[in-house]
Amino acid sequence: MVQLITNECIGSQEELAHKLADKGYKVTQATLSRDLKMLKTTKVATDRGTYIYMLPDSNSLKDKMLAKGATSVKPDFKNGFVSIELSGNMAVIKTRNGYASGLAYDIDQSHTPEILGTIPGSDTIFVVLREDVSHGRAMEIFESLLPVNNNHHFR
Repeated sequence: MVQLITNECIGSQEELAHKLADKGYKVTQATLSRDLKMLKTTKVATDRGTYIYMLPDSNSLKDKMLAKGATSVKPDFKNGFVSIELSGNMAVIKTRNGYASGLAYDIDQSHTPEILGTIPGSDTIFVVLREDVSHGRAMEIFESLLPVNNNHHFR
């Protein structure tokens, strides 16, 4: 199952069940659901308006989309950003459901020295900042990383 999720664009449990059956594995929907939860998979929106399963710490979205024949691969998790609030040396970022993991990955990959790390959930990201980072500086950093406009706001 891990190999299928890693190497193919699978968007539903039904599709995954069919691919497993083609390989000789017959599984129930309940088993798939439990296994997907255990593997901590997330469903991620693609630039085509569809969804695919992703494994944690996986950076294979681009490879998956290229393998499927996409001419333009632009995963943009920033479109899921909703809001951010600062408290002490932490930031709480709210996202649309399913976008937190991808956006947290983007934040981590920015290698911003003021950000120690992120912890994503389904629709929330906890960001730990270095203790000496002012809220003003934190806002500058997040404005450079997040799509701030009239629909997205800082609290």
